[in-house]
Amino acid sequence: MAARSNAAAESTERELVITRVFDAPRHRVFKAWTKPEHFRRWWGPKGFTNPVCEMDVRPGGAYRFCTRSPEGRDYWVHGVYREIVEPERLVFTYAIQDVAGKPGHQMLVTVSFSDHDGKTRLTMHQALFETVADRDDHVRGWNEVLDHLVEYLAAA
Repeated sequence: MAARSNAAAESTERELVITRVFDAPRHRVFKAWTKPEHFRRWWGPKGFTNPVCEMDVRPGGAYRFCTRSPEGRDYWVHGVYREIVEPERLVFTYAIQDVAGKPGHQMLVTVSFSDHDGKTRLTMHQALFETVADRDDHVRGWNEVLDHLVEYLAAA
């Protein structure tokens, strides 16, 4: 029995859940996640750009984008959409390619959008990370990404 409890605790430690409230209607926040012309303008940590953003937003459709650091280093992320319930939920796989172009560890991301007094409550769940340190790196990255989404929605 203890082994199950330890395994459950370990998997929980390798999961990430972030909730934010955005001052925009749910359909607008959902569109920012699903339309490449919007997504490329806010995705990435501070100072990063998105020179490539390909999205086939449908169950089974793939996405691929390049996030470029201020120093010019490219980070490629790719995955497949598993579920799309407009404007409530997106479920997709998520993997970062290594420098040789090989897919890295694949995770599952679920983004839920709900109405919240005229605003949008977004809850993002990502799992399972290979290590707690990887999860912690993504906490920082996701928070910067979501900060950019706040700025983008305010300016659009």
